[in-house]
Amino acid sequence: MYDILIKGGLVVDGTGAPGFLADVALKDGRIAGVGASLAGDARKVVDASGRVVAPGFIDPHTHFDVQLLWDGAARPALEHGITAVVPGNCSLSLAPLRAADRRAVVGMFQQIEEMPPQAFTEAFEWTWEDFAGYRAALEKNLSINVAPLVGHSVIRLWVMGPEAQERAASAAEITAMGDVLRQCLEAGAVGLSTSFVDVDENGRPVPSRFATFEELDGLSAVLGEFGRMLQIVPEFYDVDLTIARIDQLAELSLKHGIPTTFSPVFDSTLTPENAPRSLARVEEQFARGARVWPQMQTRPIDISFSLLRPSLFFARYPRWVRVLRLPLEQRIAALTDPDTVAKMVADTGPDGGLKAMGDLIARGGDRAPEGMAGRLLTDIAADRGEPVALALINLSLENGLDVAFLAANRGHDVTDRIGPMLANPLVHIGASDGGAHLASFATYGDTGYLFSEYVRKSGSLSLEAAVKKITSDTAEIWGLKDRGTLKEGWAGDVVVFDAATIGRGEERPAFDMPGGGMRYVRDAIGVHTVVVNGEVAWADGGYTDSASGTVCALN
Repeated sequence: MYDILIKGGLVVDGTGAPGFLADVALKDGRIAGVGASLAGDARKVVDASGRVVAPGFIDPHTHFDVQLLWDGAARPALEHGITAVVPGNCSLSLAPLRAADRRAVVGMFQQIEEMPPQAFTEAFEWTWEDFAGYRAALEKNLSINVAPLVGHSVIRLWVMGPEAQERAASAAEITAMGDVLRQCLEAGAVGLSTSFVDVDENGRPVPSRFATFEELDGLSAVLGEFGRMLQIVPEFYDVDLTIARIDQLAELSLKHGIPTTFSPVFDSTLTPENAPRSLARVEEQFARGARVWPQMQTRPIDISFSLLRPSLFFARYPRWVRVLRLPLEQRIAALTDPDTVAKMVADTGPDGGLKAMGDLIARGGDRAPEGMAGRLLTDIAADRGEPVALALINLSLENGLDVAFLAANRGHDVTDRIGPMLANPLVHIGASDGGAHLASFATYGDTGYLFSEYVRKSGSLSLEAAVKKITSDTAEIWGLKDRGTLKEGWAGDVVVFDAATIGRGEERPAFDMPGGGMRYVRDAIGVHTVVVNGEVAWADGGYTDSASGTVCALN
C-alpha cells in the first residue's frame, strides 16, 4: 500500500522534458512510482486533475538560520512550494560559535538581515557551539529540508577572536580555519559563505572582509576535498568590482574543482549595464570550465519601513542609520532636534528628498493616519508645504513613529529584460533572502512570480524550463542527493499547483514573530499540496503537524 497517491496530474518531472499525464506514488518517504494509472491502494489520495505535479522547489539563498529553531516549517516557504532551503548565506551562520561571540554575531544578523532581537532571546535556548550541535538543534522539529552553509565570519571569530574583525589571518590561522571548516563539512554543511560588503551594527566590516586571497584559497582547498559550494556577496554596487570577484571565483573553481555562486544580480534602469556585463563575464568563465553561478531573484523589491526601527532603505544615509539605531526616547529626541533634522533632510539631497523619497507610499502601521494610507509621500509633503524627507519625519512623529512607508519596485524593474536573463541556462534562481528583512519586505513570492510573470505573461520560459530552474538545476548545482526530480527511489518532495493561477499574494503585515513582533508576508496563490519526504506538510491553505524535514544528504 502506498502512503500517498497523487492522481491524474500533469507531471513536470524537473528534467525539462515535456509534461505528461500520470500518477505519482510515495511510500516510506520516497517516490515509489511515476506512471499512468498506477495500481494499488493508498492511505491518502490527492486528486491532481487539472494541476501540475512537480518536484518540491529549492530556495538556495535564505537566512532561516534562527527561524528554523522555533518554526521548522520556515513559514511562509512551504506554502510557496519550497521543500528545501539553504540558510547560512552572506558569511553568517549560528555555528560554529562560542558563547563569548554570540552577542557580536547577533549584532551582525540584526544589522545585515534586520532580524529583531526577540528572535535570538525569546524563542530558543543556545545549546551548542560547534556545527554538529547546531545541526542537532535544527533537526528536532523540521517540516522542511535544510542544506545549511557555514559562515566565513563565524569561522574567523572561532579561530581569531575579536582580531577577526581587525586584520588578515596568519598562515597558522588559515590552517586552523581550514580544520574548523572541514569539521563543519563533515557535520553536513553544504559549503562556505562569505561577504565583501556587509558591516556590523557599529558600521565596522564583518570579519570575512578582512580575508586575503590566500585565506580564501586555503578554505577553498578544503571545500575541494568535498566538492562543496563557495557562496559570496560581491561589491554588487560596482560592476567592475563584481567582475573582478567573478574572475576570482573562476580561479578558485578551476583550481579546486568546486562550484561557486554569487548574489545578488539586479537589473535596474539606474544601472542598466551591470547585469549584462556581469553575465557576459560569467559566460566567458564557464567557457574556460569554471563554475560561477550568478543568482538572480525573479521579483522586484518592495521595501516597507517605519522610523520605529532601522531599515535597509536608509543604508545610503549614515546619519539616518545612526539616529534610527538610538533607543526609542533618544531617537525621538533626535528627530525633534532642529539641527539634527536639518542635517538629515540635507543628506537626502538638495531637493529635500524628492528624488530619493518622493515615490514612497504611506501605508500606516498598526493604525494608518487618517487620509494618508495609499497616498504618495510627494503629494502629502506638498499638502503640508514641507520637503519630502521632513514630511516623512514629521508624519512619523505625529503618529508615535508607527506609520509605515512602501518603496515599491526598487531594482529588477524591467520585466522584458529580466525574462531572457532568467532563461539563460547559466543563471541560477535564488537570492530570496527568506527569513531576513522581516519588517522591511516580504521575501517570499519568488516562485509564484516566476510562473506568473515569466511563464504565463511574458513566455520567457516554458512551464517545464521554469520548474527545472528551481528543482533539478538547483539540486545539481548544490549537490543535493536524490532531490529535484520526480524519479522512482528519490526523495518524496512534491508540489501540486495550478499553472493557470500560481502567483504571489499581496504583501500584508503578520504579528507571528517571537514576542509578537511584526513582519511582512505574502500568501501563496495556486499552490494546492506540498509533500516533504513523503508526508503532506501543507495542503488546502494550511500547515499540517508533519515533521518530516531533514538536513539534506549531499552527493
